[in-house]
Amino acid sequence: MSDERAMNKMGTKAMFPLVMSMSLPAMFSMLIQALYNIVDSIFVSQLGSNALNAVSLAYPLQMVMISFAIGTAVGVNSLIARRLGAKRFDEANSAATHGVVIAIFTWLVFVVIGIFFAGPFISLFTDNQTILTYGTQYLNIVLTASLGCMISIMGEKTLQSTGNMIIPMLTQLLGAVINIVLDPFLIHGYWIFPRLEVVGAALATVIAQFCSMLFIVIILITKKHEIKISFKKFRVKLSVLKQIYVVGFPAIIMQCIGSVMVSGINAIISVFASSVAIKEAYINVFGIYFKLQSFVFMPVFGLSQGTSPIIGYNYGARNMKRMYSALKLALLIAAVIMTLGFILFQFGSPLLLSLFEANELTVKLGVPAFKIISLCFVPAAVGITFSTLFQAVGKGMRSMLMSIMRQLLVLLPVAFLLAQYSLEIMWYSFPIAEAVALVTAILFFVNLLKKDFKRLETPLVD
Repeated sequence: MSDERAMNKMGTKAMFPLVMSMSLPAMFSMLIQALYNIVDSIFVSQLGSNALNAVSLAYPLQMVMISFAIGTAVGVNSLIARRLGAKRFDEANSAATHGVVIAIFTWLVFVVIGIFFAGPFISLFTDNQTILTYGTQYLNIVLTASLGCMISIMGEKTLQSTGNMIIPMLTQLLGAVINIVLDPFLIHGYWIFPRLEVVGAALATVIAQFCSMLFIVIILITKKHEIKISFKKFRVKLSVLKQIYVVGFPAIIMQCIGSVMVSGINAIISVFASSVAIKEAYINVFGIYFKLQSFVFMPVFGLSQGTSPIIGYNYGARNMKRMYSALKLALLIAAVIMTLGFILFQFGSPLLLSLFEANELTVKLGVPAFKIISLCFVPAAVGITFSTLFQAVGKGMRSMLMSIMRQLLVLLPVAFLLAQYSLEIMWYSFPIAEAVALVTAILFFVNLLKKDFKRLETPLVD
């Protein structure tokens, strides 16, 4: 299907098959990404608890890097989709070209962060020299060599904004498969490869990202698309940057908040743990959980990727009936996915923990933690879907405020208060925070419905 045909069908095709055709490739590729996250950690865990602990502590700063890549790309995606829906094609092309420039600049920023701040960041959470060395080595590599991550994510979001979900799926699939294949060879030194341990895990990650980048750049250059990226007579325009970051900046903050939340929970564990063994076990529990929960959340994020351009296109075309239809369908599918995830975490926690060579203490602490945290899954389905709506219609600030409330203003303070009684009940902060976010999302939507959507009921005429 050409990009032009995909764009036309976003405004005319029956909604269920449209959402499925747009979302299934993204959901599949996100599942592969989640599988990679799990397999990567399984290989690292085979090096011992120190290695897993190091990667768990490094993950928040790595998340910040990915947050800037994804958040900016979300802003570009939203702007392109809205401009295409409004038939303003030159502006859509300009947004895509600006996205590439921003991606390169962001990479240079993280080169500096990787060189100078990786070690100090890890040292905030541990004085174990082995963990500190492993974590610093890992961050040095994944941050300074993040160009592949930045460009590939920007390319994926650009094509998704035109309705092309297959190439982004193949891009993510390629990177995930290469990463999974390289992990055992570079980490454990199989065949002709040296044993590089945690350094090998980092190298496998960045090599896979560069392969994804090369693939999508070749596609963008050689194939015909609805969007044209060109640097001929290109000038950076502050007006375009502003439009990108109206959505992109809140999306970045939303992603970064997750990093702050993980670091905050690790800090709370460090303060209130009764022993070093308990602290390291709980940090590993949370690190394992964060990898595993991606297997539940990633399909919902893939669903969001598929429905976001549909919502944005029909919003731009003022076809509110179709926009509401896409929203309702996304809510239903997300709820089903999260319910299945809830069941998995309620009844399969011991098996899930055993995949990561978890010791007896980690399993003992992890099983009840998994059961409590997973209570937030179904409410999260609604929150994620409404966040997608807000971003797609250019109201990204609402998504940001929801994330701030859920992960900073509610979750961390509640976690801190509960941890003073017991780390075992601290995990109830997750469902409590998600319930608050759910109420906030509904209130934001009702406000948007009354003040913004009512005036857009008359469709645009070509």
